[in-house]
Amino acid sequence: MPRARGSGRGAIGNPPVRFDSQSSEAFDDGWSTLETDIGELPRLDTTLTRDTSRSVISWNTSPDIGFDRAVNPYRGCEHGCIYCYARPTHAYLGYSPGLDFETKLIYKPDVGELLEKELRRPGYVPRTMALGSNTDPYQPVERTLKLTRSVLEVLDRYNHPVGIVTKSSGVLRDLDILSSMAKRDLVRVHISVTTLDARLARVMEPRAATPARRLHAIAELTRAGVPTGVLAAPMIPGLNDAEMEKILDAASRAGARHAGYVLLRLPHELRELFESWLHEHFPDRARHVLSLVRQTRSGGLNDPRFHHRFTGQGVYADLLHRRFARAIRQHGFDEARSQLDCGRFALPPDPATAGSLQMSLF
Repeated sequence: MPRARGSGRGAIGNPPVRFDSQSSEAFDDGWSTLETDIGELPRLDTTLTRDTSRSVISWNTSPDIGFDRAVNPYRGCEHGCIYCYARPTHAYLGYSPGLDFETKLIYKPDVGELLEKELRRPGYVPRTMALGSNTDPYQPVERTLKLTRSVLEVLDRYNHPVGIVTKSSGVLRDLDILSSMAKRDLVRVHISVTTLDARLARVMEPRAATPARRLHAIAELTRAGVPTGVLAAPMIPGLNDAEMEKILDAASRAGARHAGYVLLRLPHELRELFESWLHEHFPDRARHVLSLVRQTRSGGLNDPRFHHRFTGQGVYADLLHRRFARAIRQHGFDEARSQLDCGRFALPPDPATAGSLQMSLF
């Protein structure tokens, strides 16, 4: 794949979309012009496209996921994490899961209004809403669009519980809402910390917050009374998994009270993307890392089966699980998380009908 010019991007190219009936590949005609013509892609800027969907809640029945509903204000993610399991979802939009995923973002400008309509539907039963289950709700574009904040404002008014996953310190910009919801037992935040090595983080997740800033976010959230946990995810065998205990220790000292981990997943186009990235940045250990991944995935690079996809199987995966279990006991992480309060859910007055109701009194 042609390489992307300049810094700040995770993938080094754009693999074909798996749904396309045709694909193209570079071919050297013998005149040594290939490297000159397509050796590097031009510097890529981020583009935004409006999402015209009329619903915003995504539902799932997966037996190994702890929530059944989610809201994602953005599709695609500018953080550029090379390991992101959400990359292949960009293919549903006709975009490549490679550089397209981190440069061609789809956003939902009226996500707050649409969410409010869905919460008002007759028979709606509240359960914890996941925010950040697919792409990061606090990626850089949130600084200006503030769509995640609009979602939180709705959930706050409706007393609806929410669980947030992010690797951005940008979550602190909504600390006013989060601290208020925390007092009603309506929110829990998990910060993803994949490594404490800033140099590794720079190439693995180039536009995400530094490890130090994520630990700072954990400390500030905890100080404000927001229940906060850490996700050591994903753990990549032979690359960052040796840091698991150090990550959990640092997060515990910052104030995290819950912890989790996920083993690297490589569905669909992500396999090619990750292999290319690994050979580009870590050629000395690429074969070893891929061999270890196969040992945890029944000989392949991915195993999509429920109850296996997050933790893997085999000797190496079992060892990783035992290390995690020991570390959370050592640092006193709360394994039995209490459920957020769904009993406070209530419909506030509808602004659309409030005016007509007032006029009817005259």
